[in-house]
Amino acid sequence: MNKKNFKLPPPEIKIELINKFEKGDLEELCDATELAVQEGGGFGWINPPPRKVLKDYWNGVLIMPERNLVIGRLDKIIAGSCQILKPSRNNEAQSHICNLTTFFLAPWARGYGVSPKLIEYAERYVQKKNFKIITLDVRETQLRAIEIYKKIGYQCFGSNDYYANVNGKYIKGLYFYKNIS
Repeated sequence: MNKKNFKLPPPEIKIELINKFEKGDLEELCDATELAVQEGGGFGWINPPPRKVLKDYWNGVLIMPERNLVIGRLDKIIAGSCQILKPSRNNEAQSHICNLTTFFLAPWARGYGVSPKLIEYAERYVQKKNFKIITLDVRETQLRAIEIYKKIGYQCFGSNDYYANVNGKYIKGLYFYKNIS
């Protein structure tokens, strides 16, 4: 076979909402989380916590009734996730709004289109649950994430100059919303 004509197939992207971890999922999710945190991926941690803390965190996400975990796989390996945070049951006035939070992608999976697919999946899911508005927030240093949010219709509605403190330096945060009704 001529090497010039050899093309690899495009990577397989699979997005899904999970309610339990299958064999290997928790380890893959922790691996991706650690890599994203090390690269400043906006997950919230500045340094990766011990593995037990990560495992406890992810296991806790699955049992919280107000949270849904959406994961993205690239060639069957967990590459990132986002969480859908629903309002508490007593918050009738904002029962039409949900929040996308703790959105991240491992550095090795960037550039393949996983991020927009994660967001699109979450949007379709919350539309089926009768939500009308999605909100999210992001550090101003997450330029690629901001670009993606704007490209798919999210509107910036505010900022906070003291959103995050990383190594003694404040980083501005931006707040976005999208009407999905």
